[in-house]
Parts: sequence; C-alpha cells; structure tokens
Amino acid sequence: MGQTLKCISPIDGSVYAERAVLSLQAAQDVTARARTAQKGWAARPLQERIDLVMAGVAAVGAMNDEIVPELAHMMGRPVRYGGEFGGFNERASHMAEIAETALADIKVSEDERFKRYIKRVPHGVVFVVAPWNYPYMTAINTVAPALIAGNTVVLKHATQTLLVGERMAQAFHAAGVPEDVFQNVFLSHDVTNDLIAGNAFDFVNFTGSVGGGQAMERAAAGTFTGVGTELGGKDPGYVMEDADLDAAVDTLIDGAMFNAGQCCCGIERIYVHESLYDDFVAKAVEIVKGYTLGNPMDEATTMGPMANVRFAAEVRAQIDEAVAAGAVAHIAPMEADDGAAYLTPQILTNVTHKMRVMRDESFGPVVGIMKVASDEEAIALMNDSEFGLTASLWTCDLDRAARVGDEIETGTVFMNRADYLDPGLCWTGCKNTGRGGGLSVIGYQNLTRPKSYHLKKVAG
Repeated sequence: MGQTLKCISPIDGSVYAERAVLSLQAAQDVTARARTAQKGWAARPLQERIDLVMAGVAAVGAMNDEIVPELAHMMGRPVRYGGEFGGFNERASHMAEIAETALADIKVSEDERFKRYIKRVPHGVVFVVAPWNYPYMTAINTVAPALIAGNTVVLKHATQTLLVGERMAQAFHAAGVPEDVFQNVFLSHDVTNDLIAGNAFDFVNFTGSVGGGQAMERAAAGTFTGVGTELGGKDPGYVMEDADLDAAVDTLIDGAMFNAGQCCCGIERIYVHESLYDDFVAKAVEIVKGYTLGNPMDEATTMGPMANVRFAAEVRAQIDEAVAAGAVAHIAPMEADDGAAYLTPQILTNVTHKMRVMRDESFGPVVGIMKVASDEEAIALMNDSEFGLTASLWTCDLDRAARVGDEIETGTVFMNRADYLDPGLCWTGCKNTGRGGGLSVIGYQNLTRPKSYHLKKVAG
C-alpha cells in the first residue's frame, strides 16, 4: 500500500483529509509536463499571463466561504477572521501591477553600430514548497510572480494544510491557466529530495523550518539549482521612551498572539524602555486575559488551537523551562486549555537570553518582555539571535528609528507597526532565517535570470 499524507485537525484530533503521495516516476512525469509546457507559456504575451493569473486569484476569492471553515479545520484559525483572501489578493495584484516595469529590458546603449540590453528571462520550472501557517498568502508570494514571469510552477503544500494546493490549482485551471503550467503535487520527503537532486527544477522556493531549508540546499548541492528560503524567526519589538504606549502594546501583543502566534514575522520577544516597562506589561496582560480560547468554528473564539499537538508541546516546554528558571507567567490557565493543541496564551517577565523562550523560535502564543535602559542595550539584545526576519521599533523619532534600524541584523525594519508583509518591499531575511527575497521588483529578479544582448549592426 502506498504512502499517504494525513491532515490531523487540531480541533478534535480527527483525520480531516488524506492524500496519496506520488511515486518518483509519477512525480517525474509531472515535472516533465511542466518543462514541456513552459516555453509555450512564456511565449504568451505578458498581459495575457497577468490576466490569467489574476483570474485565478479571483477564482480563489470566489471559494472563500468554503475556504474559511476548511482552514479552521486544518490549522485552527478562528472563522471570525475570514481567511486570507485580502492579503492573497493584495500581493498578487501588486506583482501584476509592477510586472511590465520589473520585467522590462534593461537598456544599456544603442547607436549606429551597436545595440546592447539585458533581458529578464524565466528560469523554467519553479518548485514552490509552502507552509501551513498562512497557506494561501505564503504560496501566492511566489506562485503569482513566477507564473507572470513565464515560469511554470509545481506547488507542494504542507501536510497540515493538505487541501490548499488543490484549491489553488482548481481555481487557476478554471480561470484558464493550463493544467501543466500550474500543478499541485503530494510528495514524500524522499521523492522531493530525488526530484531536486535530479535537476527536475530550475528554481526552488521554500518557506518553513531551518531544518527543512537545509534539506533543500543539500538536495540541490552540485546541481546549480537556485534555492530561495524563508525559515525561522525570533522577531523583536523595541519600545522607546517616546513611544505611543497604547499603540505599541496593542500592535505588539497582537503581533505576538494572532494566529495563535504561528506567524513567520510574529513578535516573539519585546524590549521596553524602563520608563514605560511597568505600564506596558500591565496593559499587555489585560489584553491577553481578554482573549477567548476555544473551538475555531465558534464565532466568539478569538484564539483557536495551535495547528498540531507537537507544536503546542514545544511552546509549553519553553514556558515551563523559563518559569523553572525564574520567569514570571502572568496568564492563568484558560478553561479551554486541554494540555494538547489548545494552549493558554502567555506573557513572561523576568526572562533572560539564557532561556530558550528568548532564543529558540517559539511559533506559538507566548512572548517574553524585558526592561532596557538604552538603545545600545536594546540593539545588543535584538541582535543576540540566530534569526533575522523583522524588527519592530516604536518611537516618534523617524531619524532615531532609522539609526537603530541600521544597527539591527534583520530583513525588515518596521517603525510603529509590526507583523505585516508589504508587497512593494522585498520580503527577505538574514542569518538562519535564510536567503533570497520575495515580492517587490526583487522578487521578479529572483524568479528570472539576466540574459545579455550585444548586437553589432554591421559586420566587419
């Protein structure tokens, strides 16, 4: 009997969806069809590709009433939040709007003797490996610009959100994108590895764990296949003495707790100037005490279960270890906390960087808050991490934010906001967060290769 992938619903531990994985031969047939289809797809006019992709995006939007409860069942996000179509559409729309300019030839010079320019040409077949935490928005970050640029796409989605790739492929095919141009696949780790190592793809984009990113790079070693990664995070917030306190608390705590803390760029540690520290902690605790943990199908629920019992177990372990080492936990266990996927959100003080909760990625509803006396102390603490995705700075002084931002080892610097992906900016990271960049003009640069033309008009 062949291997199957099972999505275990965090709501009740039942098997919500199950799919058989492809054999290596069947998977190779998929990539061969994608390669055959690519030249014809790239030959279509750019505007035609844009229109077909955006029609596919709209078709996903038309499914939203079915998608929202499906997501609640698969990964636990409460139905009250309405799914991901807003961000999904925003990101695709921006990439569609900038495509003509971003993909335009770079003109170098032309005179009576020579014409010189650089084209952006598609890689060929792009493999997208997408995560479960924001399964539609993270996938569209690469799927839309890759297709618009003239690549064909093979999408492999996380087992926890097993049905998302099927939904996207169904919508895009119904909108007119040829089936071989955009294919969804169910693969084992071994077959995935063999495909990458066998040069089945021309570019791989992976969003997920550090270990998963390392596995992708190992599989691609020696093939010269480009690999873009967005991996772990331990994103800091820093509240300076001149910050708008209420805005800082509301935004940073929401950034730490929304989606049960399961966000790549979620806030996982907060540093507050000593003059605001006590008030910040008091306000933060009151916000979190007001949350309703429960079944995500209930409209009254503001925080659902974590996506998987093992994810919640890691967060509990970090909290327990911190408390045992002297941290103070401010939120009493909530009624719905079952010791499994349903986890009480937690605020910790008296924490240090010797504790895993301030070093390791938590990816759950817990945040540690530390008091600082200066920018220098805050910068040192923010940089004391193996990760670097985003950092959130709170101050009324734009120049100060820029100066502090220049010193932080991160991919994005926010001032007076957090936990947002602006499609006009490059989504990127440093250190163990990975390398590469999605969205923006740079996203198109990473999904294409430069091709130079040096044309002499007259021979001799």
